[in-house]
Amino acid sequence: TPLSPAVSLSPDRTGVSLDRLDKLSVIHVAGTKGKGSTCAFCESLLRHHGYKTGFYSSPHLVAVRERIRINGQPLSQQDFTRHFWPVHNALHESKEHEGDMPPYFKFLTVMAFNVFLAEEVDVAIVEVGIGGEYDCTNILRQVNIVGITSLGLDHTSLLGTTVEEIAWQKAGIMKPGAVAFSVDQQPEGALKVLKERAVEKHCPLLVAPPLDSYDWGQHPLELGVSSQGQLLNASLALQLANTWMLLQSRSSHVLRPPKEFFLPEKNKSHKFVETAQPFSITRRLALGLKQCSWPGRTQVIHKDNLLYFLDGAHTLESMELCSQWFIAASYG
Repeated sequence: TPLSPAVSLSPDRTGVSLDRLDKLSVIHVAGTKGKGSTCAFCESLLRHHGYKTGFYSSPHLVAVRERIRINGQPLSQQDFTRHFWPVHNALHESKEHEGDMPPYFKFLTVMAFNVFLAEEVDVAIVEVGIGGEYDCTNILRQVNIVGITSLGLDHTSLLGTTVEEIAWQKAGIMKPGAVAFSVDQQPEGALKVLKERAVEKHCPLLVAPPLDSYDWGQHPLELGVSSQGQLLNASLALQLANTWMLLQSRSSHVLRPPKEFFLPEKNKSHKFVETAQPFSITRRLALGLKQCSWPGRTQVIHKDNLLYFLDGAHTLESMELCSQWFIAASYG
């Protein structure tokens, strides 16, 4: 089943024109594995710097309200209802035929955009649903920061049967004038495609450096969502959040970048994409990583003298990381 173009989303039927969407300051994240965790780290980092955050993610763990968060908290039942009905009624009243209501994910995407505009968030962290090029979140035009997490084979009936085809789809969220970051542990063919699409879209692409290459100073390296696989996601989130803050006019609490900030290191980690510079970790950055909460991802719950280990791994690579985490967490 081919994916439909994002333009079919039609948020204007709810009073949200593309021009209004352009007013959202967006960090857009795609990938096969770790995009939700990367977004969660990114949201926590920015919230710990005093920014009002909106975060749209999928799927939810328990309640659909978890998909739309303000300042890290899922919408309350009251707020979800308050935002749901105006969006539903506007779409229902403007439908041209009985089948003209958007499907589940598109409806929630339109609703999330309405919520973020109504709440006047400083930044919206938006996780892609499936793919990127044709995902309905890709209706966003003014995106300054793009993240692409680890790639692998998933949703092959929709995205393609090779990692190169999947990389092409994921890179579809790159925008001219934006800055894109990825991770260095990618299949080589995937990185090559990401680089080609970055050039095609006039969007600089860098890979995040290893997490231990940052200057941690007196701050311990602690992750609220912890496993070996999260090290990549945390570094990617640091690059996304820090770059977003550097681009803001009111980022007085962030060190101004040196002139060469966007120039990659001379030592390349591989031949296709250059490595972004690590930087000094401030107290707020360290707290943002440490206090990040992302239920259902490498989560341990203690209840009634029992330990429950929860993780949403569903690809071969993520299952391998999940088993490593479980062994380390339960026997380490």
